[in-house]
Amino acid sequence: MNWSCWKIYASKMKFVYAVSIWICLSGFGHSAADEIIIKNREGDQVTITCTHLWASDNKKYFCRDPCNDEDILVSSDWSPNRRFRLKDFGTGTFTVTITDLQESDSGIYWCGVNRLVQDTYHKVNLRVYKVFPQKTSYIQNLFDQLEKITVLDLTNVTMDMDKVFSTSEKINTSSVDPKKLASDVLKVSEKLVSTLVKPTNTYDNVSFTRAAVEAQVFVVGPQANLDKIPQLNTSNASIDIDLIGIARNKLNSGLAAVAFMSYNTMVDLLKPDFFNTSDNTVKTMMSTVISATLPKTINTTLTKPVNFTLKHIKEINDSGNLSCVYWNISEWIVDGCSVVKTNSNFTVCSCLHLSTFALIMQTSSRSSEVKSQPMDSMNVVFVIVGLVFTSLALLTFAFCRWKPGVNNVARINLCISLLSAHLLFLLTQRFLTFIKPHKELCAVISGALHFFFLSCFMWMFIEAVLLFICVKNLPQISSRQRAILHKGFLIVIGYAIDFVIVGVSAGLVPEGYGSEKCWIKQEKGFIWSFLGPVCFILAINTIIFISIFISLSLTLKNLNLDVSHMRQTKITVFKTLAQFVIFGCPWTLGLFINNSKMIEILFLTLNSQQGTFIFLVYCVLNNEVREQYVKWMRAVFLGLKPKTLLDTPIQKN
Repeated sequence: MNWSCWKIYASKMKFVYAVSIWICLSGFGHSAADEIIIKNREGDQVTITCTHLWASDNKKYFCRDPCNDEDILVSSDWSPNRRFRLKDFGTGTFTVTITDLQESDSGIYWCGVNRLVQDTYHKVNLRVYKVFPQKTSYIQNLFDQLEKITVLDLTNVTMDMDKVFSTSEKINTSSVDPKKLASDVLKVSEKLVSTLVKPTNTYDNVSFTRAAVEAQVFVVGPQANLDKIPQLNTSNASIDIDLIGIARNKLNSGLAAVAFMSYNTMVDLLKPDFFNTSDNTVKTMMSTVISATLPKTINTTLTKPVNFTLKHIKEINDSGNLSCVYWNISEWIVDGCSVVKTNSNFTVCSCLHLSTFALIMQTSSRSSEVKSQPMDSMNVVFVIVGLVFTSLALLTFAFCRWKPGVNNVARINLCISLLSAHLLFLLTQRFLTFIKPHKELCAVISGALHFFFLSCFMWMFIEAVLLFICVKNLPQISSRQRAILHKGFLIVIGYAIDFVIVGVSAGLVPEGYGSEKCWIKQEKGFIWSFLGPVCFILAINTIIFISIFISLSLTLKNLNLDVSHMRQTKITVFKTLAQFVIFGCPWTLGLFINNSKMIEILFLTLNSQQGTFIFLVYCVLNNEVREQYVKWMRAVFLGLKPKTLLDTPIQKN
């Protein structure tokens, strides 16, 4: 092959690579986004953050539905309304601040980015609540008064508590932000109960039961002769806390108090729908809302995790997923809390901090179940097909006699990792109902999946490195080729790094494993323990392939190599590059599904058929391997003299 032919071939290869990268990234600018819901009160201000990919230099604007030209309220180069301010950070992210909110501002808005073909948008649902001072002023005034009061008797506390809850029940939540109202009620209730704490040398216990709330306060003093305090109980919950250990904390001088409350009517304000999750599930409140505080305790550091036992107020669904959550200003979140054990009547939650807690169950909606059934069936079929062809590719790599210079170590281990990951994933999803109740097993499975999928990318990286070394050594190639790197060294590198990543991740964030689907949880950005190494490998592989193209062009230009060897090298480059694209694209697409069925189907198809691709490219499209397949088939089905795959050497890769 002369140099002009090679230049044509190289230009085609560059075009293929560019198109592949474009396919991977094509969904970035136009991906659908979740609706942003903003709630606030009249007179306040709100800041809305909008993020668009690949839009650092594009014009940004904020408009009201239907977002025609006359509906644009502010843009990055135009600000006609003083109440609306847009700040562009030059990274694709911009904020819109609205001051002096009015009830008439409620409605649908759009964060838009000007594009060459079609603009992209984020939907914003703004709800502004009218303030009714005459109804909420009592709660705020009471809190202000309690700031100056340290001790109240039980009678006054219960009277004020009754009035707080009766006042909150009369407030129309359609005109007042229920999250803000609930937070105010919680704040006043905890402040009222704290006034029951009185100094003591030994210990003291105070409790009361009202229609809306139950409370129990336990106080220990420096002369308390207790190893631990008794369990604090209400009708629907109990708490186990190491109050004696807390009293011994530095600065406490043996003094500490705990207040435990159970709210019977707070579910009407702190709705389970305030538990925001990425999946489309139905949320059900499974317990009363409880809270635990350490009033008048200087050092509130917990010596041990706190265990709450919550009675189920509704019948549990076997297919549901239970979450121990706590209230964080405006939403339920799970950080620091986990389910220890559960049965049909009770669930035990363990938390690393004190706050307001509840138990929420997530179940799939009927519509989502119906919609997901075809997708689940398709996923099972695709994975099974991929497993079959991955197994065939593994057998071919293992039992065919390859040319001495061909190093199949990376491909064999890639198939092993891929086979293990997809088989474990398939079995986990098939038996998810039985696995989910066992949290430890689910966490171990998610850790194993993390390891196997990382191994796939690591072996893809090793394959690219081996190819790079091969291309760099073309001038020194002899007639008798040998393996570039020792097999044992490659295996250690291929699995040790993945093991270290998973081990460090599990050590730093042990609760990050064991999501609802027995995969990595997305809280605290823990998913980047997988996506981070994957993105790094894809970036390094891109650099390696660019270097390979440059090095191969210069080498073949200056050398007069054997034509067959040149052809073999270029085919190997093409196959490895195609392998990089087929492994990188599906996971890249997976980041941008966002309820798009088309992208989801494409993701499932490409991701499950990676083994099929390896089998087609390295086995079916290899003439010598096909010849061995034919001879083996004749030996098996036509009764000819058996001739194993090892009998015929392979001359080309």
